[in-house]
Order: sequence, then structure tokens, then C-alpha cells
Amino acid sequence: MLGKILFRYLKTYRWLLAGVLVFQFISAMASLFLPRLNANIIDEGVAQGDTAFIWSTGTLMLAISLGQITASIIATYFAARAAMAAGRDIRRDVYDKVSAFSEREVSQFGPGSLITRNTNDVQQVQMLAMMGATMLVTAPLLAIGGVIMALQQDVGLSWLIGVAVPALLLVAALIISRMVPLFRTFQTKLDAVNRIMREQLTGVRVVRAFVREDIEEERFRGANTDIMVVGRKVGSLFVLLFPLAMLVLNVTVVGVIWFGGIQVDAGNVEIGTLFAFMQYVGQILMGVLMASFMTIMIPRAAVSAERIGEVLASQSTLTRATNPVTTFPTPGSVAFEDVAFFYPGAESPVLQGITFAADRGETVAVVGSTGAGKTTLVSLIPRLFDVTAGAVRVGGVDVREADLDELWKGIGLVPQRPFLFTGTVASNLRFGREDATDAELWRALEIAQGRDFVEEMEGRLEARIAQGGTNVSGGQRQRLAIARAIVHQPDILIFDDSFSALDLTTDARLRQALWRDLPDVTKVVVAQRVSTIIGADRIIVLEDGRMVGLGTHEELLATSETYREIVESQLGVEA
Repeated sequence: MLGKILFRYLKTYRWLLAGVLVFQFISAMASLFLPRLNANIIDEGVAQGDTAFIWSTGTLMLAISLGQITASIIATYFAARAAMAAGRDIRRDVYDKVSAFSEREVSQFGPGSLITRNTNDVQQVQMLAMMGATMLVTAPLLAIGGVIMALQQDVGLSWLIGVAVPALLLVAALIISRMVPLFRTFQTKLDAVNRIMREQLTGVRVVRAFVREDIEEERFRGANTDIMVVGRKVGSLFVLLFPLAMLVLNVTVVGVIWFGGIQVDAGNVEIGTLFAFMQYVGQILMGVLMASFMTIMIPRAAVSAERIGEVLASQSTLTRATNPVTTFPTPGSVAFEDVAFFYPGAESPVLQGITFAADRGETVAVVGSTGAGKTTLVSLIPRLFDVTAGAVRVGGVDVREADLDELWKGIGLVPQRPFLFTGTVASNLRFGREDATDAELWRALEIAQGRDFVEEMEGRLEARIAQGGTNVSGGQRQRLAIARAIVHQPDILIFDDSFSALDLTTDARLRQALWRDLPDVTKVVVAQRVSTIIGADRIIVLEDGRMVGLGTHEELLATSETYREIVESQLGVEA
């Protein structure tokens, strides 16, 4: 999966990668050439007192060193450009994929995990791409080229290389083999930390209301300690690699000096050649160490790539039609035809045998006990879920055959828990329609009974809204969400228990304004209050996912025992 993702996203920047390879090749060749020049200075210049040779060769070495530095800088720049751009593309694709998920897929992965996959996991792959591009040429050239150059200097000491390189590879292999499972565990623990942190931030009021700060703090401390323990194990192994590698390097250098010194004393090897051989041994081991460092990064990046690949490979249950319908014969109409819906793995259906129809401009109310399936029913209209059986038609078209963008343009949804985005009142309302004028925003606020409190806010339409709308009350948040849906100018408005935070007077005024100012808009209302739905053209009564009543308020009082019980529990027998 790691190779697949790297190839997929780096192939677009192959010219940058080609530049990296070229300049890294130049840098590596310069590194291999410098020890030989250094040996020549010692053996020919210093030994023979040839000052001119020392100056000329030294100047050449300086020029090569400057060229090596320049090549390394350019190669690193190209690698960074390619890796950062690839990371941007991965994040974009993950975001696009997640944006197309239904609630089912989001729940399956978990919001915290999806955030981690699009941030930390992408960063790991991105870092590997950058380090891999810069070391891809350097490491093998330093290792292989160093062996060749060292053998040219002194074959007699080459056995030291044959001992040092396998020893270093053995050390790296033992450490890395223990790191792989720890990396996978680390990412899982990171998901847990993000999930707990997200829950505590979004549910801070509940935590404080039930005096759960200490318990939640302990829960976070536990998750934080878990990731610390895993991270410490990874860090310990990581830190252990370099001292062991330096031990092998230093022992090898000592061996070169020891056995090389014997040969120098015997007159078989010159001092410059011995120094060059030592430098080549250092370059060989450095190349092996760089390769080992890459192999340390690969397992963690592989785990991250696997997690990214799971998201990219996931198919949303909301598949788009091959030849989507873009025109709706009867705009504003809604029809359910023997609809059933199962959640994955559920033993019984959430909805079953749902059949009703609403024409343009009508008001349909949905009522029932908690867990009856009201929210699931209205979620099928904008196709947040796909029906398991039957069909849902909007504007005379099966929603599974409709173009999703066109379908959503005609539907305004006010969810059970209204959500506002960071920004201003105006930016939140224009989320419904970007080109809406200020006059249209004020009109929507007036219908939603929100004009008064917005006029009192500092900045009015430009008043700041915190993330989630936490700086306004629940009732204000609901009214802003309703105004946003009105700004959208849909053919169908869906209110999923969207009046629950309003007092009875505001509720009545809001419904009166909706009915008066939006007569041609079909309204589907889920409500707990009977007073909210009495005037509906059609009321659907749900019980355990089945329709047990359908009609007007008066008709259901006479025919539906379930509805009558609901009414009596709220309004009394006289109603």
C-alpha cells in the first residue's frame, strides 16, 4: 500500500524527483572523490614538499566541496517541493473521499480517526517521501561506491568492511523488527487520544454539569499515558540504534588504524592511503546507516499509508447514478413507497412498510416515541442514507437515480442538533446560498424569528460566531439554522425536531411565518410537541419503525390510539 500511494502521488512530480536524483548523484560522487584527493595531498604534496600541488589540489577540493553543498541544497529543495505537494494531494483526496461519505462510513471510521488519518498519517508518508527522495541515491552510492573506492586504496584491509557492514545490518534489523508492531499500536493510541479530546471539548457543558471533570481527566490521563508508554518504547529503540551504529563505526575505524598502522610501519601502505581508506569506511557505514534510518521510517509510514488507503478504498453507500436525472417533473413533492431501512448488522428494521405522499406546499408532520425512527425517515429524503427496500421519490424522481447536487439544491435541512461554523452570522447564513443579499438574510431571519437578537448583537450580520455556535443559546442556534435553510430557497424544508429549544410563543410565531411566507415550500416536520403539528396537512404516526397512523389531527384522534395517547399525555383529554 505504501508503494502504491507513493507512486500514485509522486508520479505527478517526476521532474522534481529527476532533479533530486541528478543533484544527489553529483553530491555523492563528490563525496567519493574527495578522500582520494586528500590522500594525494598527503602522499604526494606533503610527503614531497610540493606546495604548488597542495594549493592546486586543495583549491580543487574546495571547489568540489562547494559544488557538493550546492547540489545537496538543490536536491533537498526539490525533494521538499515534491513531498509537500504530494502530501497536499493526499490530504485533498482524503478530504474529498470523506466529504462523500454517508453517516454510516463516518461512524464506521470515527471522526477522530479520520482527522488523524488526514493529518498525522499523511505527515508520516510525506516525511518518508522527502527523506526517501534525498537518500535514494546517496545511501547506495556511498555504500557501494565507498566499497569500490576502498578496495582500490587497499585490498588487504577490505575484510574489515566485510565484518562491519553485516554487523551494522544485523543491529538495524533486530531493532526495526521490534519497532513495526509498536508503530501500529502508536497510531491506534493516537486515535484514542484524539477521540477523547474531541468528546471532552464538544461535551464540555455536560462534563461540568455532571461534575465529571476529575473522571474525564483520569480517562484522558489513561489514554495519554498509554501513548506515552508506546512512544517511549519506540524512542528507546530509536535512540539505541545510533549508539550501536556509532559503536560499530568506531570499532571499525580503530581496526583500520590498528591493522593499517602495522602495514604503514611495514611500508606496504602510505599514510594518505590509510586516511582515505578510513574515510571510505566511514562513508560506507554512513550509507548503511542512512539506509537503516530509511527502514525505520518505512514501517511507520507503511502503517500510516495502510490507514490512508483504507479511507481512499472505501466506497460510500451513496453511489451516484450512472445517468443521473437532473430535472424533476413535480418539484416539491415527496413520496415514500413501501420503504424499509436496516442499519448494517441490525437484526430488525428501523423502518418498515412506510408509504405516504406529500404534494408541493403541503405540511407533513412525523410524530412518535423516542427511537420510533423519525430522524431516520426524514434522513432518507435528502439521501443521507439509502433505503434497504422500496423507494423514496422527490419531485417524482427516485432519489437513487437523481443527480445528488440537484437533489440537495431543492432540499433545506435543519438537523436535530443544529451546527454553526466559525465565522459570522452572515457567513453562516450564506452557507445556504453564497450569493444571497443582506436583504434576503434579514428576511430569512425575520421568518425564523431571529432578527431581534441578531440586531442586538455587536456587528449584527457581521457578529462573530464561535465553532459550533457555542457563543449563542440553543434557541438562537436553532433559529439561525432555520434561517440558513430558508436562505437556501429550497422546494422542500425538513425540520428534524428543530423547534425543541424554542418557547411556545416563538414556536407559534415561527410556524405562522413559515406557513404565511413560504406557501409553496413543502415542509416535513419532526416534532415532539403536539401543538407544533396540529395544523399539518398530514401527520404520520410511527411506532417501532412502522406507520400506525396517517391523517389530520382530528382524523387521528378518532382512529389512532397511539396518537391519542401522545396527545393526551401533552394536552389532556380535552384536546
